[in-house]
Amino acid sequence: MAQIELSGIERVFTLGDSQVHALRDVSLEIEAGEYVAVMGPSGSGKSTLLNLLGLLDRPDAGHYRLEGRDVTTLSADEQAQVRRNRIGFVFQSFHLVPRLTAAENIALPLMLAGLAPAERQARVGRALKDFGLETRADHRPDELSGGQRQRVAIARATIMQPAMLLADEPTGNLDRHTGQEVTELLEALNAAGTTLIVVTHDPAMGNRARRRLMMEDGMLRQDLRDGTPAPTGTP
Repeated sequence: MAQIELSGIERVFTLGDSQVHALRDVSLEIEAGEYVAVMGPSGSGKSTLLNLLGLLDRPDAGHYRLEGRDVTTLSADEQAQVRRNRIGFVFQSFHLVPRLTAAENIALPLMLAGLAPAERQARVGRALKDFGLETRADHRPDELSGGQRQRVAIARATIMQPAMLLADEPTGNLDRHTGQEVTELLEALNAAGTTLIVVTHDPAMGNRARRRLMMEDGMLRQDLRDGTPAPTGTP
């Protein structure tokens, strides 16, 4: 059984008098532990697909099964619980809480999940050490470099040990050297068993993935595995 199964996914946005088909009949399967890059020009549906995978949005048609469960039928509260427990998010603009320290930002998911303070402190301490942030624990985001902020964001995204990590242009605001460090950090998490799905405009980053989904006009045009196109069912 695939970890992710999408079948006939459609997403339509209404803008004024017109309708924009952000996703058109997208069907695909992703196995647990895969490293997938979602690529394509602006407006091709990449971020919409990622939002649907992360249960931040709902499709207008089709079904999404996550770990065998049809999550398109869940209530908003049930989807929020799945997001909290099974999915981690990393964004281009970090999305850290400005008034909280690095340690407090990392601890946020644990607080929302109701973990006891002692357990929270232990987990955050391990994360700070693992991500090389021990000396930055009490610094707020505006006191951190871009790379440090993204490491805090990744630590927060993985503190609940999610099965799947979704990254939207994770190196977009970083210089090439720092972006390389962040990419290697994400790849290490994937090597440890976390499914990694990355939206990127950067061909160099996309080509590092073992599988590349090429989007265009809301459709999955190509599914590339080790350089070989796989059939997508889309003309």
